[in-house]
Amino acid sequence: MFRKLKAAMQRRRNSQAVQQGATENAAAVEDLLQQLVARGVKPEAKRLFVIDGAKALRAAINRVFGPQHPVQRCRNHKIRNVVERLPEDQKDQVKAAMRASYRLAAKEGIARLRKLADWLEQEQPAAANRLREGLEECFTINRLGIPPSLHRCLATTNLIESPQSGVRMRTRRVCRWRDAAMVERWVAAAFLATERNFHRIMGWKDLWQLEAILERKASENAAAKQEVA
Repeated sequence: MFRKLKAAMQRRRNSQAVQQGATENAAAVEDLLQQLVARGVKPEAKRLFVIDGAKALRAAINRVFGPQHPVQRCRNHKIRNVVERLPEDQKDQVKAAMRASYRLAAKEGIARLRKLADWLEQEQPAAANRLREGLEECFTINRLGIPPSLHRCLATTNLIESPQSGVRMRTRRVCRWRDAAMVERWVAAAFLATERNFHRIMGWKDLWQLEAILERKASENAAAKQEVA
């Protein structure tokens, strides 16, 4: 079971849709996004997608909304995926290096992490491969010039994952799930109940800058297409 959540310009999070399946299930992910379009979400409107490293989800965004939208990879997922493939004596060092790199300008940060991947390649090739995969999309918010005040909420998928505890709390006493429809009803109701406790997202006063940046990028892309035509 997964869902799509939006950090809207009204400064609060709100749940948009629930879909049974996993983020690695291409059909389920695409169905979720298609539901959003059917409900009136316009694919042509410029958006910033913040996702984990699921390849099926990344591909579905391109198919349903188009490749022109910027995508930010969750840095927490990236750090976790790299560190869990390292021996204990290297974990803290690599984690600190990755976090420090994320605070740099995109070009410099990417260069530093590529050097780190080259170093890891000698003895920890699996970790090096994880670090290189989708590396540039970990710096999307840096490259777009999004204010640092918004980095904490837009650099990870915590906005989506944190409400999961509320759903678990509200559904933990259910001993028998009769069918898939029951699961969907309970999960949707639990998310709506949890949503009432949501606070304003961190950096909400600067969300207007995010909107302005995305609009500017959309205008630049449209102008570039006209020049090519």
